[in-house]
Amino acid sequence: MPEKVKKKLEEEIKLLEHELTTELPAEIKKAVALGDLSENAEYHMAKQRQVFVNARLGQLKKRMGELAMVNLTNIPHDRVGFGATIVVFDSSKNEEIKYKLVTSEESDVSQGLISTTSPIGRALLGKRVGEVTIVDTPNGKRELEVLKLTTIHDTAEEQ
Repeated sequence: MPEKVKKKLEEEIKLLEHELTTELPAEIKKAVALGDLSENAEYHMAKQRQVFVNARLGQLKKRMGELAMVNLTNIPHDRVGFGATIVVFDSSKNEEIKYKLVTSEESDVSQGLISTTSPIGRALLGKRVGEVTIVDTPNGKRELEVLKLTTIHDTAEEQ
């Protein structure tokens, strides 16, 4: 798992756990002291936030487990996969575009970092240099031809 993704998830988990164990119980205690809970907005908001924080913590811990199971040996050496940098020709825009396939937590389209779960990322997975794929995007269909590929293994060898 990329270290910065792991660190980002761990930081969010730490913040949410602090909120769940320290801040929210204090808010609930204050709201209870105000009396009648049936019409106590502060109490209901704190309880709703508690439910949300619990759910988000569950999601983050599950995601940490999923990312920890990523096995680099299963990523292809000759095809587009996680960590690959790809130069494609977009015939609908008549231009070359460079993408890097990353986790959803790292994605930043403006930087060319696209998630493996995005429409473009999914369409490119498994493609080789010279192959063409059609991508359904919110702005319509796009035809992308893979011009250049640098896999995560190539990048590791360069370092």
